[in-house]
Amino acid sequence: MNSENFTLCEKVVAPSYVRQGSQARRGHEQLIRLLLEQGKCPEEGWSESTVELFLNELAVMDSNNFLGNCGVGEREGRVASGLVARRHYRLIHGIGRSGDIAAVQPKAAGSSLLNKLTNSVVLDILKISGFVASCFVVPMATGMSLTLCFLTLRHRRPKARYIIWPRIDQKSCFKSMITAGFEPVVVENVLDGDELRTDLEAIERKIEELGAENVLCVHSTTSCFAPRVPDRLEELATMCAKYDIPHIVNNAYGVQSSKCMHLIQQGARVGRIDAFVQSLDKNFMVPVGGAIIAGFDEAFVQEISKMYPGRASASPSLDVLITLLSLGASGYKKYLSERKEIYSFLAQELKNLASAHGERLLHTPRNPISLAMSLDGLQASSDQAVTQLGSMLFTRQVSGARVIPLGKEQVVNGRTFCGFMSHSNSYPCPYLNAASAIGITREDVTLCMKKLDKCLKMLKKDAVKSSSTVFLKCTIQWNK
Repeated sequence: MNSENFTLCEKVVAPSYVRQGSQARRGHEQLIRLLLEQGKCPEEGWSESTVELFLNELAVMDSNNFLGNCGVGEREGRVASGLVARRHYRLIHGIGRSGDIAAVQPKAAGSSLLNKLTNSVVLDILKISGFVASCFVVPMATGMSLTLCFLTLRHRRPKARYIIWPRIDQKSCFKSMITAGFEPVVVENVLDGDELRTDLEAIERKIEELGAENVLCVHSTTSCFAPRVPDRLEELATMCAKYDIPHIVNNAYGVQSSKCMHLIQQGARVGRIDAFVQSLDKNFMVPVGGAIIAGFDEAFVQEISKMYPGRASASPSLDVLITLLSLGASGYKKYLSERKEIYSFLAQELKNLASAHGERLLHTPRNPISLAMSLDGLQASSDQAVTQLGSMLFTRQVSGARVIPLGKEQVVNGRTFCGFMSHSNSYPCPYLNAASAIGITREDVTLCMKKLDKCLKMLKKDAVKSSSTVFLKCTIQWNK
């Protein structure tokens, strides 16, 4: 209510009570005013009532919510279900216009304001880890967002056919290049102790062999499953600058890691990083369906946003804005700090469990999120035991743990990958992955270790029974 309506309220309710309510309302409005003034994530999180008040204020600025609105077009924000309307806070028009996802819609001042503020607040969060010039939220997951980056580069490098890609066994990364119409040039990683690292010499040889003008970009990765570790971004960025080749980084769940973000900052400082892409759900605990495309050259980031055809769903922007306003910068930093602490706890617990079962925690100190435990003993007991462990964990509601057997082959878009999921043609041992990602709790780790321990004991017991049965059959046959 405005001041005039509050004055009218005093005719109905005691003025002192109305003034108290008016002051409370001003408290909410002060928070909103600071957001509009600064465009930054508030240091302390907002209450749900403040968030809802703000979203309702935005919604009434959209034409579909105007009193007496008369829509005669094909896209008037009509929604048949009230449940759907409430789910979206009646922000129905989406974001952008037909030619630019960042453009303001005349029919939807509230939704347009939502879009601009979300991009500004997300940029503020990214700047916690260092300098970032520009970013925008796109309503596509990481793979399609990478495709959008590659398609934008096509206009800058029309002769280019190839994308050089240090191997990471994640289908969407590979398919993002195929979908954009380019030919991925897969460069195998090199084994350094237990870690799989970027083969810089092989990448440079490929650039010289193909010709720099025929290479669209280098497509590197930060966040990844151990024993693979983040690519050597500083060296890659320097190489890209040397050969004048663009550099796109898949930073899927790297925002939550100060180490991954530092690698990107350093790469941009010493060489060339054109854009980096990160998932909303993996970094900000929102539903799947959105990503952030960011970079150090504002003009190039805007060029990518203009490549997006048509309007777009506002749902990912709405989800991440609500989340960050509710958490505040301090709340998000607390999650980051807790994740890092639990990484150390998970590493110690996994190391203890591995030792108890005659296995070992693989030494992958350059991977700040994911860990791996060898399964050599399990492999020795039975060829099927490794894959059986994965099934047992899944049926016992342990999600996210990945069990990687030896020698698995997978065909992705006509390309056969040997040792698929291990990021290598011939990694020396089977292993199990576990990750300390944002939102994980100590209770998650403790329960996972308990279930994993039980599964390993069951598999060993079954292996002993199987060996005894085979021995008994052999003995009977021999006696006969």
